[in-house]
Amino acid sequence: MSAGVPSTVDVWRAIGARRQFDGQAPLSAFKRLGESLADDEGRCSFSLQFDRDRFQTAVVRLDAEAALPLICQRTLKRFLLPVRVEQTLGLIRTEAEEASLPPGVEPLLVPADGEMALLDLVEDELILALPVVPVDPDGEVEWSGEDEVEEAEAEPQRENPFAALSALKSNKS
Repeated sequence: MSAGVPSTVDVWRAIGARRQFDGQAPLSAFKRLGESLADDEGRCSFSLQFDRDRFQTAVVRLDAEAALPLICQRTLKRFLLPVRVEQTLGLIRTEAEEASLPPGVEPLLVPADGEMALLDLVEDELILALPVVPVDPDGEVEWSGEDEVEEAEAEPQRENPFAALSALKSNKS
């Protein structure tokens, strides 16, 4: 992680001081995110700004940017998915406070001691930004059509089981 960015912070003190933390972290620092990635090569740039909004709600404005290495489910090849996350998180002490958050502000339940890991906040948002099915928009499937032709040739022509019935029907007429 970048120098000058603490691993944990007391969010209520950070709100009072209107602190901002800008940094970079290698993708290898995000263990949970790493389970969905092709590998852990790359970096994530982030900014966390602790403040109060116009309604005096304690918020964290999170901006993160990374190129995430994923496996395309169409081509089965590695590709980089550029991800940019911009999120405003409303800090709440209890789930009941969630209803008081302004529209567009996502709730973030703060532990009783007020300490939170900054990289965990960034990692959570990157995980939410992952597509359900990663597909490279520039990836093209290489298809020759040979497999389908071979399957069609290998399959013997079967006789229609109702052909005998149609013959009986035509004899009755």
